[in-house]
Amino acid sequence: ASMSWLSWLLTLWPCSAPSLLFLGLMGRQLGLRVGLQGVHTMTCSQWGTPRSQGLFQDGDIVIGGLFIIHYQPPFCKDILDHVPLQYVYAMVFAVEEINLNTELLPGVKLGYYIFDSCGKPPWALQAALSLVGGNRTSCDYQVPLIIGGASSSTAQILSRTLGPLSVPLISYQASCPCLSDRPQYPNFFRTIPSDIYQVRAMAQLAIRFNWTWIGAVVANNNYGLKAIQIFQEETQGAGVCLAFVETLNRENILSDARRAALTIQASTARVILIFTWYTDVRELFLQLMKINVIDRQFLASEAWSTSGDLIQNLATSKVASGVLGVAIRSSSIPGFENYLRNLHPVLHTGDDILKEFWEAEFGCSPGKTSLPPCSGTESLEGVQNLFTDTSQLRVAYNVYLAVYAAAHALHSLLSCPNSNSPPGENSSICSSPKSIKPIELLQHLNKVNVTTPQGEMFYFQGADIPAKYDLVNWQNTPEGTLKLVLIGRVDGFELHLNESAIQWSTGSNQVPISMCSESCPPGTRVANRKGEPVCCFDCIPCAEGEISNTTGSHHCEPCPLEFWSNDKRTVCIPRQVDFLSFNETLGITLTTAAVSGATVTTAVFVVFLSYRQTPMVRANNSELSFLLLVSLKLCFLCSLVFIGRPSVWTCRFQQAAFGISFVLCVSCLQVKTIVVLAAFRSARPGAEALIRWFGPGQQRGSVCFFTCIQVIICAVWLSLSPPVPQHDLGFRGSKVTLRCAMASVVGFSLVLGYIGLLACTCLLLAFLARKLPDNFNEAKLITFSMLIFCAVWVAFVPAYVSSPGKYTVAVEIFAILASSYGLLFCIFAPKCFIILLRPDKNTKKHLMAR
Repeated sequence: ASMSWLSWLLTLWPCSAPSLLFLGLMGRQLGLRVGLQGVHTMTCSQWGTPRSQGLFQDGDIVIGGLFIIHYQPPFCKDILDHVPLQYVYAMVFAVEEINLNTELLPGVKLGYYIFDSCGKPPWALQAALSLVGGNRTSCDYQVPLIIGGASSSTAQILSRTLGPLSVPLISYQASCPCLSDRPQYPNFFRTIPSDIYQVRAMAQLAIRFNWTWIGAVVANNNYGLKAIQIFQEETQGAGVCLAFVETLNRENILSDARRAALTIQASTARVILIFTWYTDVRELFLQLMKINVIDRQFLASEAWSTSGDLIQNLATSKVASGVLGVAIRSSSIPGFENYLRNLHPVLHTGDDILKEFWEAEFGCSPGKTSLPPCSGTESLEGVQNLFTDTSQLRVAYNVYLAVYAAAHALHSLLSCPNSNSPPGENSSICSSPKSIKPIELLQHLNKVNVTTPQGEMFYFQGADIPAKYDLVNWQNTPEGTLKLVLIGRVDGFELHLNESAIQWSTGSNQVPISMCSESCPPGTRVANRKGEPVCCFDCIPCAEGEISNTTGSHHCEPCPLEFWSNDKRTVCIPRQVDFLSFNETLGITLTTAAVSGATVTTAVFVVFLSYRQTPMVRANNSELSFLLLVSLKLCFLCSLVFIGRPSVWTCRFQQAAFGISFVLCVSCLQVKTIVVLAAFRSARPGAEALIRWFGPGQQRGSVCFFTCIQVIICAVWLSLSPPVPQHDLGFRGSKVTLRCAMASVVGFSLVLGYIGLLACTCLLLAFLARKLPDNFNEAKLITFSMLIFCAVWVAFVPAYVSSPGKYTVAVEIFAILASSYGLLFCIFAPKCFIILLRPDKNTKKHLMAR
């Protein structure tokens, strides 16, 4: 029967674990078949020769270290990287400093086994298995903790592999948010913040500087793809869009960088977010330099924001000028610079890595190699390179913190309980350095909460530490090179930025603009373009009566009813009170027409008064004619009451004057028609008494009776529910109409209805009398006048209802004037013509002729 690799590992732990695990992972490729019987007979061995691959120092407790010392496997000897080499000696320095500390791990010597992972997860896994499996010569010792995992992918593999063994892994550079998942990675810790915080800082920068159209170039792996996902989540709802997302693969970096450079050149985005390794950025910048793209503002992730290779590269300085980046926070390590500069192969005879560095730096060999031997006077005192530069320690400080975290956890584990404390209060046991179990160290590591030698509070929140970053800016120097300038910091989710200290890609302090569409000014609203990102839009002016008083508004707000928008649609202003005024053209025209009508009526009255003894005046019931002229004059003059600013009394008086004047006028015409009919009927035999029963007294009484009915209607209406001045807010415009509102439509309808009833009755009687035999039959004139009167007032009703604002008043005035002029000219114009121009026809004989 076969067993899983985990079963083998747990069964055979601790002696043969690394060998078996590696066989379990690589068996298919190597063609190895290991049976259960063979496993038990295997001896403890290591993969490769550790001393030739790393740096080692024995001690009472030995902690493991994994660093990318060389690049380009499989030989892992081609390139010695100066920057990670500094991390190695940061760990060595921290261990030696702890060993000199009498308060931390007193009486316990701390050692280290440091392996080279060469930047490849399989190499890191092989080294980790060698570390946890035992020392170089026997099976009586295992490393209880490893500091390493330079990348997130490597840290994930190591944590999953070492998890069942409860071996703690403290990473100084793995920043993937996925590693914060405690159930998945219970043994993982890190001294670098999760990428969530740096991406959120970049999102805050984009929002702060109103960069709504951003391009992105990211590594085609978990680091880059996860970062761009978080960036989109953080900027969602803030109006920030990605113009493009280009991915870079390290295997195809030349073609990918060329493609990304062309995309950046073609895009209108002026701010580019880059989330990848500094080696990829270097190639991208070279490609941008070839096509002369030097006006973009780059946002840098911590992976390259402090890269000395890029900052010191004169070939790309024009492209890289003004870079704004998030960097791992920097801190000083007292004594570390002196330690580095005092390193010498003579003093560290077993340090093969230092020998290799010495050969590359000075071109000589401290040992027996093909290179000429060193003189012994070589020193790092005057050497200036990335290895000796301690001006801004970032990842090296993370390594330093990781060693101290391990030391404090070990100190807590090895501390004996206080014999004076109450029973049960301190249940820890006094462990031996040789019998430390990784699971116990893991428990104490979770509780680490100490102050570092630099006075910084340090503790783990699950796998993470409190997030702290520096904000850096690449600025030009007078010599034409670039320098790194600290312009702010990030504490958790808080951004502290000195904007005045930033030098942008333009070489000035003016913030670059990166928008697909310019922000909509106040008075307009955003209208998204169909099929395009929300950052690409048009600006539509607000409609009348609506405003937007902020930049980039998505909606126009309607003004309250009493207000209206100004010309720029930026503020609501009180609507101007509007009414039919004597000063405006319409008011002047109607006033002129009313005064002219009253003047003509007065003139006719004077003519009739002057010729009151003539047959023409006497034959047409002169008393009713004079009364009719007076009522017409009142009709003309009552229209003037409708013009001007409405008040409580004008609203009441105008309708009463209108209703009573017209009833008086129509009553006179009706009585005149009845008189004509009575006169002709009385000429028949036996009808002499008819005219006596309808004499002058009865005529005056009839007029008074008909008029009094209207007076009663008006009195009741105005006493119960009179018209009142009111602002007409229903009309959408910059003006609000002040008009007399009909509180009771019934009252106004009764007034108009009674006038219409008298008019229709008068029209019917006049129509019946139109063919009576007489040379001058006044019934014909009354018929025409009443036809005009009725037509005007029938057309008045729909025009009055549909007219807006002050034009309702104008329609009513027009109806009053039109009907008054119709009555005046139809009835009195023919008579005045005869009186003034044809006096020969103003005789009794002519009037009585048939």
